Amino acid sequence: MKVNGKCLCGQVSFAAEVDESKVMLCHCTDCQVQASTAFRIGALVNSATFSMQGEVKEYCKIGTTGARRMQVFCPTCATGIFSYTPDNPAPVYSLRLGAVEQLRQLRPAIQIWGRSALPWLPELAAIPCILEQDIVAKSLKPTV
Repeated sequence: MKVNGKCLCGQVSFAAEVDESKVMLCHCTDCQVQASTAFRIGALVNSATFSMQGEVKEYCKIGTTGARRMQVFCPTCATGIFSYTPDNPAPVYSLRLGAVEQLRQLRPAIQIWGRSALPWLPELAAIPCILEQDIVAKSLKPTV
């Protein structure tokens, strides 16, 4: 599937070819911290099918195995674009799907790092859901 997207501020845009069987939800603690949430959704893409416009920054994270993992993101808004292992002779990118326009069409095929998954995730469907932010603001308004 061909996908395209851009960072939050619009300075970085990209396109790639995603194999839908390679869409994954990652529960690792690094992804939780980097995404500032419970997990991150991504897909492995061949670097040859990936194109990007705009300037990015990179951060090198050393994994638990000692391997280097480069995190690529917009320097202005900090939206994660992809990560890769620089020591891999045939680079495969882990595309961050949060900024992909076709996100609603990409269903995770696998979950990884399940031992780090937050224990309340299975109960998520039972938690009340407010559909829009303005409703939240009104419902949380203090009463004095």
